[in-house]
This record gives sequence, structure tokens and C-alpha cells, in this order.
Amino acid sequence: MRERAEKLGANAIVGVSFGYETMGQANSMIMISISGTAVVID
Repeated sequence: MRERAEKLGANAIVGVSFGYETMGQANSMIMISISGTAVVID
């Protein structure tokens, strides 16, 4: 996420959200999602 924000010209990430869900047979896999908003702070 940091690398993508830097490519966009941002110097901070705010509002970070983290989530996960188990799936597959016997819940043997985990899906993770992370999101945030890239911003420029002066």
C-alpha cells in the first residue's frame, strides 16, 4: 500500500481498514483485504 501511495505522490495513508475471511475446506484458507486513502500532508 505504501509503494502505491508513493507512486501517486502521497506522503501518508489515512483511514486504513483491515479485514479477513476464512474460506475453503475446513476454513483452511484466509483472504485478507486492506484499504486506505493516500493523502499529501504539508
